[in-house]
Amino acid sequence: MGENVSKTAGDINRNIQGAFEKKPSKMEEARTEAQHALDKVNKQIVELGERDARLFDNLNEIQACFDAIRNIPAEQRLQYEELKKIRLEWKQRAQKIEDDYKKATLKNAGAGAAGVSAGVAFAALAPTAAMGIATTFGVASTGTAISALSGAAATNAALAWLGGGALAAGGGGMAAGNAFLAMCGPIGWAIAGVALLGSGFLLYKGNEEKKKLENVFTLIGKRDIKSYNLAETELKERIVRIDDENPRLGEAIARTKSFGLDYNQMTEAQQYELGSYVNLMNASTQLLVNPILGLQPKVTPEDLTEFGLSTGKHFDEKHGEAIVSLANLLYKIDIDDTDRRLLGNAFSKNRDFLQSVHLDKKDFDPSVLTTVNELLLWKYGKDAAGKR
Repeated sequence: MGENVSKTAGDINRNIQGAFEKKPSKMEEARTEAQHALDKVNKQIVELGERDARLFDNLNEIQACFDAIRNIPAEQRLQYEELKKIRLEWKQRAQKIEDDYKKATLKNAGAGAAGVSAGVAFAALAPTAAMGIATTFGVASTGTAISALSGAAATNAALAWLGGGALAAGGGGMAAGNAFLAMCGPIGWAIAGVALLGSGFLLYKGNEEKKKLENVFTLIGKRDIKSYNLAETELKERIVRIDDENPRLGEAIARTKSFGLDYNQMTEAQQYELGSYVNLMNASTQLLVNPILGLQPKVTPEDLTEFGLSTGKHFDEKHGEAIVSLANLLYKIDIDDTDRRLLGNAFSKNRDFLQSVHLDKKDFDPSVLTTVNELLLWKYGKDAAGKR
């Protein structure tokens, strides 16, 4: 009986405590769920990088086998030499991401923004993680040479990934992540909308205005949850494919070494088999360099340029990054003119966002939200843009 009384008293106390605790808003729930989904994506990116490292080593080894063989036909040699170039550029991209991350952490800590002075312990970026980032955010178009991702864009992708919560293990969590997002630019904001859900946008006194903004950011969070879940599935599929490919490369390496070092002395069957290994090298290389499509930006700076040329629309060039960033943020988010006005005012007062698109408060024109809507309508139609 005493135990029952104690249990009942405990239940009552918990119920009373729960009644006084503030229930999280829909926006806060969306933010938490989006962050959880993004954390799982980050985990898969790290695992992908570990597989990438083994795949890269195997490809280098089979490449060395081919390099040692004399009299290989020029066409085959040209093929695998091109693949070698693609892999080297991918590795250089991964190295640059790692180096730029180190520079960014030092710069950020020196500036005191969520840095050492704030008690944040920055996590190191392992080379394999940099490889996962290089693959995830794209360094090549399918079956061709490395695509046009500038060094800055690659850095932005890495910082955006970190901003999604990968620093949590180092003690920084979202505080450190937000500091990086301030340097991310269009790619960063495109894939890390979750950070905006808690970055000081809801400063309005009017309850109705706050509710409208909360609704917009709740929609962003829900959209991102779906995107991250799909990206997680895509990452897992890529990992499985690499796991299948690595043993095949290992077998190909052993077989190639057994063929001797003169192509002309090989049997016809061996020559044919060697040719099949060039195809295997091509397929494996694409697993390294082809991006995870679910994490690609929906709108690029090139889209904005083409939009201006094809429609005759004129906009201040200094707003280019802001327009692209906001187009990615608001993709498939249904908003009206009042929402756009509130968002424009909110963005004009948010230092992190302005810094990320290289604008000062006095330079930001809230009317760019209208251009953003027109850009989304132009590229995707009414399903991707807000209400008129």
